[in-house]
Amino acid sequence: MPAQQEMPDTIRRSPRKAQRTWAKAHDAAVDQYGEGERAHRTAYAALKHTHEKIGDRWEPKDHKGPSDPGTKPGGPNRRRETFGGVDVQGHTKQELYERAKKLGIEGRSKMDKKELARAIARKQD
Repeated sequence: MPAQQEMPDTIRRSPRKAQRTWAKAHDAAVDQYGEGERAHRTAYAALKHTHEKIGDRWEPKDHKGPSDPGTKPGGPNRRRETFGGVDVQGHTKQELYERAKKLGIEGRSKMDKKELARAIARKQD
């Protein structure tokens, strides 16, 4: 199973469900596209529908579905921002603010929702 050798550390530290989701999507993508970046992107896209990156691991979301506005329709060439796995649509600005506060992010009181998500994603990497 290629996924076991290719699984990133953040996935290994995550719950078994997240590991299974990533591995299953990764292996299917390897079968279709071959090993490489495209298989990893496909696996992460599948994982982001059920999990959100919190700190150094992926935790289950309260609701299933896309985690960022970049997944909305808009054409195949539209540039989309993913916010590093932070569930922008599933959290209020206040929830993101509180998370930024716990992470010690400076200037959070002046940030809008997207800026908070970006800062959280940077801090978690």
